[in-house]
Amino acid sequence: MQNVYPTLRITDYETSRSFYVDKLGFWIDWEHRFEPHFPVFMQITREGLSLYLSQHQGDCQVGGLVYLYVPNVDSWYHEMTHKGVQIDAPPTDQPWGDRDIRVVDSDGNQLNICTRLNS
Repeated sequence: MQNVYPTLRITDYETSRSFYVDKLGFWIDWEHRFEPHFPVFMQITREGLSLYLSQHQGDCQVGGLVYLYVPNVDSWYHEMTHKGVQIDAPPTDQPWGDRDIRVVDSDGNQLNICTRLNS
């Protein structure tokens, strides 16, 4: 069970839903709004990794950074580039022992998707 849930601030529901669900392959576990047309707070998950996405201004600022550790960053890279996700560089081995790519959403939130090289 995951014990820490990073929260990323989003500003446009439809754009963020399309990016995280259609492009990155997450699914929506649940959504909450206090009233219809109010800001959303939601949980998304892929391969056992969950994130919160929030439109609530007081939760956090846009432009966050999250590291997601996955078994095979190369497969994520190939899947995402096939779906048209802009990724500046292919998976790269880092001197601290990760192989990673960086993906940026429309709000400037960064997801470093990594595989540990010596695991």
